[in-house]
Amino acid sequence: MIGCIEAGGTKFICGCVDEQLNIHHRVSIPTTSPEETMALVLDYFKDKEVTAIGIASFGPLDLNCESKTFGYLTTTPKPYWAWTDIVGPLKQLKNVPIMIDTDVNAAALAEAKVGAAQGCDHVVYFTVGTGLGGGVLIHNQLVHGLMHPEFGHIGVKHHPKDDFKGACIYHHDCLEGMASGFAMEKRWGVKGHTLPHDHIAWEIEAYYLAQACVNALMVVSPQKIVFGGGVMHQEHLLPKVREHFKVLVNNYVVSDSLKDLDQYIVPAGCKDDAGLLGAYFLTQ
Repeated sequence: MIGCIEAGGTKFICGCVDEQLNIHHRVSIPTTSPEETMALVLDYFKDKEVTAIGIASFGPLDLNCESKTFGYLTTTPKPYWAWTDIVGPLKQLKNVPIMIDTDVNAAALAEAKVGAAQGCDHVVYFTVGTGLGGGVLIHNQLVHGLMHPEFGHIGVKHHPKDDFKGACIYHHDCLEGMASGFAMEKRWGVKGHTLPHDHIAWEIEAYYLAQACVNALMVVSPQKIVFGGGVMHQEHLLPKVREHFKVLVNNYVVSDSLKDLDQYIVPAGCKDDAGLLGAYFLTQ
């Protein structure tokens, strides 16, 4: 049994996953203060018999195992959570291997193993929720270098009908600042899911997400681009993303895979289990 944590800016989901990928004892813990949230996470695991723990966390994260702050959140805009040690308290509680990566990297791995990108070893996964991020799998290996991918903070061109200045505290009008669920709420004054399907918000949103897909195509050349996250529960959004993507690529990249965009830019197959399953696969 593997202990699994999906650490999100809104909630931490903890569970235990067996070899058949059955999820046991799942609980949801609100992300309040680091002290309060981590105390509840530790309380959950104190009586669980697990052979390893996988953590799929929001970021940015320090993933350099030689660093003194390995396993810490670093410059996250989440209030009070910057420079919080995620791995250390769990190491003190359980003498088992602990693996950590970003929630989007872990989800990319889960989608390649058992989700919408099975059979692909080059995958980009985007989550569009309160925040916005992207994970990258190349040759079946999650991408790390100086740090991990930070797709949420790439630059994007403004939609001609969008005068919103952006919601990112670091970069204002980066992808996350323009297209996250938080950005949509700041721009329109209501949560995105309350807006009608024909509202201009969805054309604007699709335009920014399509730019993310084009950037992924040009830089990483994935065999599949997968979208998850709460904003993507709006099923009318992904077709609009594909339409903008086709226009933006403008036939520059020629591939059989791009002839059917319904099979190239796809919704997550693991759905709301992507975080826990990704955390499981981090330990394998």
